Amino acid sequence: MSALIVGGGLGGLAAALALARRGIASHVLEQSPAFGEIGAGIQLGPNVFRMFDRLGVAEAISRDAVFVDRLVMMDALTEEAVVTGDLGAAFRQRFGAPYAVTHRADFHRTLLEACKASGSVTLETNAQVVSVEDLGGRVRARLADGGSREGSFLVGADGLWSKVREHVIGDGPPDVSGHIAYRAVLPIGQVPEDMRWNAAALWAGPRNHLVHYPLRRSTLFNLVAVFHSDRYVEGWDSEGDPDELMERFAGISPRPMALLEKIETWRMWVLCDREPVSGWSRGRVCLLGDAAHPMLQYLAQGACMAVEDAVALADALAAGDDVERAFRAYSQARYLRTARVQLTARMMGEIYHADGVRRELRNHVLSTTDLREGMAWLYGGP
Repeated sequence: MSALIVGGGLGGLAAALALARRGIASHVLEQSPAFGEIGAGIQLGPNVFRMFDRLGVAEAISRDAVFVDRLVMMDALTEEAVVTGDLGAAFRQRFGAPYAVTHRADFHRTLLEACKASGSVTLETNAQVVSVEDLGGRVRARLADGGSREGSFLVGADGLWSKVREHVIGDGPPDVSGHIAYRAVLPIGQVPEDMRWNAAALWAGPRNHLVHYPLRRSTLFNLVAVFHSDRYVEGWDSEGDPDELMERFAGISPRPMALLEKIETWRMWVLCDREPVSGWSRGRVCLLGDAAHPMLQYLAQGACMAVEDAVALADALAAGDDVERAFRAYSQARYLRTARVQLTARMMGEIYHADGVRRELRNHVLSTTDLREGMAWLYGGP
């Protein structure tokens, strides 16, 4: 067997590497001129570290990562610590793996280097797939330049605006959440000393929130500011409007506001997802990651779920020679877990942005929550 993989992001490269570990060659088609990853910080739960062990990249990922001491949610109006989760020895023992944060580019580079070293992955750039044909025993991907590529089967890892999803499901554009995210990084020396936490922190405000944590051996500080907006821009890397951001965060407490005021240039993207579906394949074509189950970022699990998908897909294909049966088994094994993440992430967006009595109730309920046990369904899986 040989696979065509559409999309050379984190999910596509994880799929190529997982297949290589199972002795299946693949050809990755990336539409951009070079393999790379847009964005800055990404959070890595213990569930994905177990997948890194399966892929043989845990050590390399760990070299670039920052192992934060805690997860913390702060009230952005009062600076009250609403809930804190210690990520030390007890957490690692509970889940058998750590929690870390890293730069998306470092994560992507590690997967890319592992794919190159495998000897089983062909990497092609400037290869924009515009349509897919299932030929029975083969699959053909047609490219924008008029060419085509063929393989035994095809994996669509081409993200939120997936062309492959049009072939498999055909359910139109993604759902716009009404939330927009701005991202930026600061050199650690520009961060106020009393904010240089070795933590993944979230400041929850009315109709907005701010996330921050250290990156690259704590030389950088990652900031993501999210607020309600009706703007819609397709893609992940548009220029943000600092004036709009400051207007949306007006009224929060001085410490998180001081971080926002440090940034002059923001990149933005509109948060979208889709309703969960159970059928991720059609014939010899299947979906993976955001192409299958796009989710809002409020559980920090989008890339983690894609890597879990990759390992599960390779396991299913290695179990027998019937590709279509393997695809159905893969989807069956994954759709309920990813659907729970999709729907829980939507709910968490409402919780983070609560105002009035809802905000007070949120703080009261979460202050009595054991974060470690509350997240066991996620971090203890798949």
